[in-house]
Amino acid sequence: MGLLDGKVAIVTGAGGGLGEAYAKLFAKEGAKVVVNDLGGSRDGSGADRSAAQKVVDEIREAGGEAVANGDDVSTLAGGENILKTALDNYGQIDILVCNAGILRDKTFANTSEEDWDLVVKVHLKGTYCCAWPVWKWMKENNHPGVMVLTSSTSGLYGNFGQANYGAAKAGIYGLMRVLSIEGRKYGIRVMGLAPGAFTRMTADLPGRQGKEPDPMSLPENIAPGVLYMVSDLAADHSGKVLGVSSRGVREIKMMQTDGFNPGKPYTAQDVAKNADKVFFADATERTAASA
Repeated sequence: MGLLDGKVAIVTGAGGGLGEAYAKLFAKEGAKVVVNDLGGSRDGSGADRSAAQKVVDEIREAGGEAVANGDDVSTLAGGENILKTALDNYGQIDILVCNAGILRDKTFANTSEEDWDLVVKVHLKGTYCCAWPVWKWMKENNHPGVMVLTSSTSGLYGNFGQANYGAAKAGIYGLMRVLSIEGRKYGIRVMGLAPGAFTRMTADLPGRQGKEPDPMSLPENIAPGVLYMVSDLAADHSGKVLGVSSRGVREIKMMQTDGFNPGKPYTAQDVAKNADKVFFADATERTAASA
């Protein structure tokens, strides 16, 4: 018995890297998998359906069930067609992992409007475009399921040179929190994922060029954490973000201090005098590189 026997899963951006690892592990655990990938380059240009088909062929050769889809996640028509692929082939949908993404890394001063718009479109709008039709289907068919929306430590902590990417990933965190609240009524679990892995997307980022990757940062060693999230093993968890990387699996939380509570009109100087209550003591500043 696999952890996902009888389940149907959609994994976007699954033609390589993390998405490929998720799709293969899900299939090994009994899920029927829709492998979505536009097949474009890292900066979002081009398209090649063969990337998704190659993963499907490998899943089938290993005895699993999968079907390829080459639709663009950043359009609602694309998201609806991805769902249609699942329903036409398998009749239901139980799991959605929004993983597709691109990078156009530049310092903020050098980020063009095109760089901004395309990264936000693929990541943030793309998450909406895929989640919305699946959400509606689950709700209207009284079919509880689980969604994993991919955020990033670049959005949760910040990272130099990734203003567009970080803003989109922070937005996905906010979307995940809202959907986890709305989903309680329908039995839809929603979790956030902040993965750290050595892939085509990250191989040449600062500090990684020319280095052998840590084996624990390879996609196949990240996938078990995501399998946990979509399986019934995590049935009691929703609205939470897990960081999954070579450092292991850990929850990332938004927190606040007890704060300065004057109970009457106050001045900026009063806030300054009570800064020890406003700010976290001995807080460790983190970025995506140190998270």
